[in-house]
Amino acid sequence: MKISIRRLVVIAMLGAISIVLGLTPLGFIPIPFSPVNATIMHIPVIIGTIMEGPIVGLCVALIFGVTSMYQAVTNPTPVSFVFLDPLVAIVPRLLIAMTSYYTYRGIQKLFANKGNKTAIRVGSGFAAAVGTFTNTAGVLSTIYLRHGIQYGEALGVSQEGVGAFLLGVGVSHGIPEIIVAILIVIPVISALKRTYK
Repeated sequence: MKISIRRLVVIAMLGAISIVLGLTPLGFIPIPFSPVNATIMHIPVIIGTIMEGPIVGLCVALIFGVTSMYQAVTNPTPVSFVFLDPLVAIVPRLLIAMTSYYTYRGIQKLFANKGNKTAIRVGSGFAAAVGTFTNTAGVLSTIYLRHGIQYGEALGVSQEGVGAFLLGVGVSHGIPEIIVAILIVIPVISALKRTYK
C-alpha cells in the first residue's frame, strides 16, 4: 500500500490527537473505585484504519503505544511499570488497527451496496467495538501473562486473585470504552465518508 501525501497528513493529524489525548486528562475516563482509568486513546487508531487502511492505523497505533510508554515514565503510578514493556504498551495497540480494519471490511462485504449509510454505520460500529475490545483484552491479558505477580503486589492483590481482578477491570473499563467508541466512531466516519465523496 502506497503512503500518499493525504495518508501522511492523516497520520500526522490523528497522531497529534493521540499525543494530546495521551498527555492530557482528555484521553482518560476516571472509573470510580478503580486504580486505573478507561481510555479513548484507541479511537483515532480506529478512525484512521477505517478511513485510510491498516498502514495508517498501524502508524497511529504506534504513536498511541509510544505515548503510553512516555506517560509511564513521566507520570508514574503504582502500576505504570507494566507500560514500560513494549509487549504491553505497543503490540496490543497495533492489533487494534488490524482487527478494526478486517471487521469493517468484513461487514462491508455483507452489504450489496458497500457505500450506503447503513453499511458504513454498521461497519463502523462493529469495527469500533472490536478494536476497543482488542485494546482492552490485549493489554490486560499481556499484563497478566508477563507481569501478573508484580502487578498484583503493586495493588495489594493476591497472586491467585490477579486474574479475577484484571477480568473485573476488563469488564468495568471495557464496556464503557466500547460504548463511547461506538458513539464517537459512527458519526465521525459517516461525516468523513460524506466529505471524502
